[in-house]
Amino acid sequence: MNTVKSGVLLLILALVMLPSAMAQTNAEAPAGHPGVPYPSKATPQAVDLGAMTAQRDKSPMSVTVALSLRNLSEAEDLVRSLSTPGAAQYHQFLTSDQFVARFGPTNADVAKVVAGLAKYGLTAQRTTATTLTVTGMPADMERAFGVTLHSYQVPPQGKAAGYTYHAPLNHPTIPSELAGSVSAVVGLDSRPTLHPLHLTVPPMLANARPPKQSTTPSTTGNPPGFLTVSDFAAQYDVQPLYSKGITGKGRTLGIMTFASFTPSDAFFYWNALGLAVDPNRITIVNVDGGSGPPSDASGSDETTLDVEQSGGIAPGANVIVYEAPNTNQGSVDVYAAAIEANQAQSLSISWGFWEWYQNLENSPVTDPITGKTVGITQATHELLIRAAIQGQAVFAAAGDSGAYDVDRDFGFCYPAFCSLPLTVDYPASDTAITAAGGTTLAGLQQYCQNAACTPPYFDINIQHESVWGWDYLVGFCATVYGVDPITCGIFPGGTGGGVSIMFDVPLYQFFVPGVQRSQPGQEWSLFGTLVYALPAHYPGRNVPDVSFNADPETGYIILYTSDRFGFVEYTFSGGTSFVAPQLNGVTALLEQDLHSRMGLLNFPLYFLALTGQAYHGHDAPLHAIAYGDNWFYSGRNGYAPAAGLGTLDVANFAKALSRPEF
Repeated sequence: MNTVKSGVLLLILALVMLPSAMAQTNAEAPAGHPGVPYPSKATPQAVDLGAMTAQRDKSPMSVTVALSLRNLSEAEDLVRSLSTPGAAQYHQFLTSDQFVARFGPTNADVAKVVAGLAKYGLTAQRTTATTLTVTGMPADMERAFGVTLHSYQVPPQGKAAGYTYHAPLNHPTIPSELAGSVSAVVGLDSRPTLHPLHLTVPPMLANARPPKQSTTPSTTGNPPGFLTVSDFAAQYDVQPLYSKGITGKGRTLGIMTFASFTPSDAFFYWNALGLAVDPNRITIVNVDGGSGPPSDASGSDETTLDVEQSGGIAPGANVIVYEAPNTNQGSVDVYAAAIEANQAQSLSISWGFWEWYQNLENSPVTDPITGKTVGITQATHELLIRAAIQGQAVFAAAGDSGAYDVDRDFGFCYPAFCSLPLTVDYPASDTAITAAGGTTLAGLQQYCQNAACTPPYFDINIQHESVWGWDYLVGFCATVYGVDPITCGIFPGGTGGGVSIMFDVPLYQFFVPGVQRSQPGQEWSLFGTLVYALPAHYPGRNVPDVSFNADPETGYIILYTSDRFGFVEYTFSGGTSFVAPQLNGVTALLEQDLHSRMGLLNFPLYFLALTGQAYHGHDAPLHAIAYGDNWFYSGRNGYAPAAGLGTLDVANFAKALSRPEF
């Protein structure tokens, strides 16, 4: 066996291993939850097990081939017409069958791809209207896509189990027989790649709080760090909808995830709050065989909080949880399954990675005829376009590394190890999804200044709901511990926000004051070696779109069955992974209230801002977040790539959507 050693790309292959291999806590008892991303800086190396074709195990493998939509530009135009208030086709969504008939690949297109793959000994089975599961021996995959496949092994680290994966040594190429018909080939690289986008507070802060008794979740008045969906409803004016009998009844919301969970945790949470829920409301759909048994290392607490939050905000709605393996193939397939089924009117995902990350892997594929590079981002975008046309609202967490998203993907880099360019998270950066950002709630925060934790405390008074960025804790770290923000664990904790360099600025952000272009001088390097220079002044999609509270210091409680600690109550939990399912639950309420699917919410959100209806009057549907920053981008009265358009007043937003122009 040979160990991967040299070269920047090979270094990256060893570094980018999923939180299951990296995210460990130092404590044996849960200060927050085991998914806390404050990993050991010692990252295990991937051991090269050699060529797949040379191994004794000659088992077949599978990949997903995503087929291109017909008339993609026409489909994009239709999204605008269906989503723009006042347009003639506003909310006249297509059924699944209507979409496939108009934009899906034809039977002849599919037959061409299937026949082309068969020439290489590969068998293709149509799994959705736009995806094929392609099966064959590794040698046949290598011939078809012009690659050499190797197997790798990552050893166990701490509490995280080891695992194996396969990946190509070179960039794949689409067979000429498939040219122009394929938007992605995923599965040649089977490494776990996506991160759950939630946080707890770093150990230095968790150990510096004045002692408080743990509380049983109640319907009102829980303190920061112990908040529930009832507190969310009070904070963001959901109660008027509940008073009208709006609970999400008759609606279905979907959670897309890469870790399984224990459904009884969610029912315990809802029952503790006195919520009346159907005991049969949860359906689990395993995609590609599912994501395995629940575990802390896999991110099961992420799935648990997604279900608890979305289903708690909309207690009358049904919940479908789509679980897939944490791979690129699983990512495309989970979108395809949820959108093809079209049973959930709204969907959310709280997993992601730096948007340019796909270029570090060998998943993008070159079309030899057009010369274009296709891959997971193109395939996913086309699936999201389909969702919007079918009226499915989709939400994604914007990330928890402030303006420096790449930092999270590589284990919270030290400057001596890697540079920190301004970067944003994917899939939130896609133009056909609503990006969920985060805030810090107003209020007094107190921290211990001595080992006995006796008064006086270090007081931080947050006077306004602000952009979530932990730089407000810099003074505490310096004064009490004498450490810098990185050592303290607070940098770059904060809401994801910034400018995409992968997606152009969308029409709904045209002419919106506060929308920015990418900053100059942004280079990503490892150990002083330049990997990628980000384009300067790029007119890219700005994220997030809208926000709710996501700061763990003003955060939430999760009730969760840990495979290490049993049934536990995790407190001071946060991250934008809370905001995406919260928006999912809110959308179920809005849909019941309006008797309509919502589709892509970005157009009506920015319509309110452009027409001056967003922030003024006693029934303003949005509240601008003018204070705070995410370590680079600052809040303002209007849009900013920090908290986006601000926070929703849910009841007022429902009123706005019922106006004649909508």
